Amino acid sequence: MNKPTVALIYDFDGTLSAGNMQEYDFIPAVGKNNNDFWFESSQLARDADADPILTYMARMIAEAKASNVPITRERFREFGRSVRLFPGVEEWFGRINRYGVGKGLDTVHYINSSGIREMIEGTAIAGEFRKIYASSFLYDDAGEAYWPGVAINFTNKTQFIFKINKGVDEVWDGKAVNEYVPEHLRPVPFGRMIYFGDGTTDIPCMRQVKSSGGYSIAVYNPGEGDKRPVAEKLLGENRVNFVSPADYGEGGRLDRIVHTIIDKIAAEVELSRL
Repeated sequence: MNKPTVALIYDFDGTLSAGNMQEYDFIPAVGKNNNDFWFESSQLARDADADPILTYMARMIAEAKASNVPITRERFREFGRSVRLFPGVEEWFGRINRYGVGKGLDTVHYINSSGIREMIEGTAIAGEFRKIYASSFLYDDAGEAYWPGVAINFTNKTQFIFKINKGVDEVWDGKAVNEYVPEHLRPVPFGRMIYFGDGTTDIPCMRQVKSSGGYSIAVYNPGEGDKRPVAEKLLGENRVNFVSPADYGEGGRLDRIVHTIIDKIAAEVELSRL
């Protein structure tokens, strides 16, 4: 009998890593400071009444061209290698997988991020994910980024929850995800999902997973004093099940929460079989 699948779905910036991934190497490489880059991106969105994800991606291309910084897939991956992860993240996946196996479950991991997929692919943990759903670029014949290929904002993030639910991996396939699939035939029921996020861009996904019987966890960077109230506000508004510091170390609060959720899912699976 195939093991039932539990999907752990993560935002990236602020959830697995502090800050925005562009701030580690990309923004300094194009000669900007972080505040100026994000201000100009936000201003462009306001002036054009445009999607902020598309405008930040447009600013990345424009600043790279203005600074003669080539932005190929491999260069993006090089930028990604400098991203610093929260404590315990690199060891987290193997440990959770082993715990799941011990409970008769198959734990799989996904990224659902408004950040840049190619940069995430350059991080030390890229190989831990079944699928990285994130914003990405199209590339010309010379291999340089010239246009957004995928732009994931806070509302269209939810489509990837349904793709995971129905076992549809491809981003381009908007038909299969809308096909009717009986609940008992879906590879990952909502009740076997755990969603990790840190802020407002994750609210629709966290609420969707929670209201559909799964589990949502708001994490916060304990090194930034203004982050915990944001996470606790989500708990108070009934949008998440749990709040935890973004510490993925063994025996920590987040570790205990996820172990307990896996225990509960395993018990529900066994009850269903009985």
